[in-house]
Amino acid sequence: GYGELNARANRLAHHLAERGVGPDVRVAICVERGLEMVVAVLAVLKAGGAYLPLDPAYPAERLRYMLADGAPAVLLTQARLEGRFAASGVPRVVLDAEPCPWADAPAHDPAPGALTPEHLAYVVYTSGSTGVPKGVMNAHRNVVNRLAWGQRACELGPGDGVLQNTSLSFDVSAREIFWALMAGARLVLADARRQGDPAYLAEVIRSGEITTFNLVPSMLQALVEEPEAARCRGLRRIVCSGEALPAPLLARVRERLPWVEVHNVYGPSEAATAVAALGCGVAEGESTVTIGRPTANVRVYLLHGAQPVPAGVAGELYVGGAGVARGYLHRPALTAERFVPDPFGGEPGARLYRTGDLGRWRADGTLEFLGRNDHQVKVRGFRVEAGEIEARLREHPGVREAVVTARGDASGSTRLVAYVVGAAPGAEVLRAHLAERLPEYMVPAAYVRLEALPRTPNGKVDTRALPAPDGGAYTHRGYEAPADETEEALAEIWAEVLGVERVGRHDHFFELGGHSLLAVKAVSRVREALEVEVALGEIFQRPVLSEFAQHVLDAQLAQFDPQEMARLAALLHEPGMSPS
Repeated sequence: GYGELNARANRLAHHLAERGVGPDVRVAICVERGLEMVVAVLAVLKAGGAYLPLDPAYPAERLRYMLADGAPAVLLTQARLEGRFAASGVPRVVLDAEPCPWADAPAHDPAPGALTPEHLAYVVYTSGSTGVPKGVMNAHRNVVNRLAWGQRACELGPGDGVLQNTSLSFDVSAREIFWALMAGARLVLADARRQGDPAYLAEVIRSGEITTFNLVPSMLQALVEEPEAARCRGLRRIVCSGEALPAPLLARVRERLPWVEVHNVYGPSEAATAVAALGCGVAEGESTVTIGRPTANVRVYLLHGAQPVPAGVAGELYVGGAGVARGYLHRPALTAERFVPDPFGGEPGARLYRTGDLGRWRADGTLEFLGRNDHQVKVRGFRVEAGEIEARLREHPGVREAVVTARGDASGSTRLVAYVVGAAPGAEVLRAHLAERLPEYMVPAAYVRLEALPRTPNGKVDTRALPAPDGGAYTHRGYEAPADETEEALAEIWAEVLGVERVGRHDHFFELGGHSLLAVKAVSRVREALEVEVALGEIFQRPVLSEFAQHVLDAQLAQFDPQEMARLAALLHEPGMSPS
């Protein structure tokens, strides 16, 4: 219960305070999702510090960079993860250590001391255009303003259940965790290994009595098509963020889950939940859903140059007020570039965050999102700076120039495609090179080698002239035809879902351009076509077609009654009986 959670967090908080944690002192957290994660976050804040999340799923090189750049005073981790940081030089606190060094620490709330609303609450790293990620510093007032607005708008209470389904490394997790706890609601932690499986999510929503769920539209698309979603009668509200919400998807949610409210919210990590459309709708003929109006204590301006644009005219979106972050950790030049003086607010020292997003005011006073004006893209809700991937590609000795773009495919998904110039190796080598340095969602699906990049008359790369990737742009292993009917059926499904010409028995689903949402489609097709129940996680554990086919075959056999199978086997061995 809340009392036990509070006591555990307090004991750890007192221990951290003894180790020097206080206002603006950063504490790294690298743990698997679970109770210890929530205790760690609360303890850091109770001690007055700011938490800096490190996702254990990230590549070792990225974790090393974040740890070195973040320069935390302490690292909170678990015994099974501690070895990764043995050479870091950062003092470590192992949360599951036995015996627990802080078991006898006071269980009462630590005094807030010198902590103010302007001190840091957390630092989250986002993709950076210069080739390395950047830490966004958010203060307590940013977080409190966001949560207070959300609570006034939706009024969560003890009868509500909130699903925590987002990595701690993304700021949406703060909304999930703190909103539930401040309202006295239940916080249900989803299994991080299955958080992309719509069948699992539907089951958790039902069994956990979830009323409130945050997710990106691309994941909502998968969930709403899951047959079991129709049984989620207790779900009351879905909060969408991370990418544009298509109008047809909202209509589909209204059709399949008519009892659920959909709230469309907008806001980058630097100005989270700046704009929101509560209980959003869509006008006939519109392709996307409005992102609504500014939230409480937040100001939004659409500017061209330094001047506001009239309604109906596109402008760059600037955010001011209580939602604006402090800036980027150790990046004063970039902070000055993106966080600019606010000429409209009238408050001394007030700043606007320049989002790089384009929008326009509608006649009804709501805001329409129009996309980006730079090289940042959104892939499955993840914010990606193409420049960071390009910089990592150019580190390979066989790459002289590199451009990364996001392209839509026949399946309706958006994929990253890398275009390289030089004596570049094949897709397999480049993919492996990036996989050692970048999170999975930043590794391009396809790699196209060009003699030269197409240019416009003024010398800029002409992205519109870049060719679509063909079959050779994806990672293929030595082709061997499917060996049996099961492999043939799976190869046909994979080829259709992935948009490739053929799939061999040794091909790897994710090396062919697959990702979590395409995996959902593939497994759904397998369930339908082969009439077998297969968990989404199996395609992650067995991504090679022949291995996945063997699991499907085993699952088919398991559907038969064991006693009946034994009876038939016994009949085959009786004298005079034969398989024919």
